[in-house]
Amino acid sequence: MIEKEISKIDKKIDRMRKRVKGVEDYKVANEVFDNSTLLTLYHFAKNGSIDTLHGVIKAGKEANVFLADDKNGRKIAVKIYMVTASDFRNMLKYIEGDRRFRGFHKNRRGIIYTWVKKEFKNLERAHDAGVMVPEPIAFRNNVLLMDFIGTNGKNAPMLKNIEVQEPEKILSDIIENYNKLYCRANLVHSDLSEYNILIKDNSIPYLIDFSQAVIREHPGAADFLNRDVKNLTRYFKKYFDVAEEEIYKRITLCG
Repeated sequence: MIEKEISKIDKKIDRMRKRVKGVEDYKVANEVFDNSTLLTLYHFAKNGSIDTLHGVIKAGKEANVFLADDKNGRKIAVKIYMVTASDFRNMLKYIEGDRRFRGFHKNRRGIIYTWVKKEFKNLERAHDAGVMVPEPIAFRNNVLLMDFIGTNGKNAPMLKNIEVQEPEKILSDIIENYNKLYCRANLVHSDLSEYNILIKDNSIPYLIDFSQAVIREHPGAADFLNRDVKNLTRYFKKYFDVAEEEIYKRITLCG
């Protein structure tokens, strides 16, 4: 039975691989789809969450994001963490100290599965608080499904890859979203930079990559927030004069 299930999902993956362009993408595909991941994807294929997998949206050292269609033709993003490649020891400093995630298995697979659950829960909190983030759909093991941020199947670019037309407005919108994240969702992103912000339609910033986000009570939250503020200040200083203190104040002003 399991062999048949793997065969079914293998056919979907093979069809996706034929549409992937470039040698590097083929390498990514071969590294990502181990049998355990194939079975997880089969679970989502069976319930209609995934109908067809397309090419790679974003390739990283620890995770890769693929474009997919669900059974209704809706575009979604499928984020797959590579169990063998992920730096699970570094993940611990963001998980431990967060009261929401206790009693998890501290082996490689257990940490990565908790990491994925953490990203889903953080996205859920942020989305419910009105933060511009990909809407989380489902998670299982090392796979996370979420809303696709883009237009007509083309993903929105990262902030680092565009020439910002209205930098003061973009920064203001990012700060407003971070304020909602901090005050309403009680979260600190902990890894915010021009690499983790998508700009849709050249004007709308979306915050992404929430696996490392922590609650404000986490022992490292203050340091993580200061790092996020420094990253925002560094990036936007190339467009106009901006002070860390002002960004910090606007993010943390609750009430």
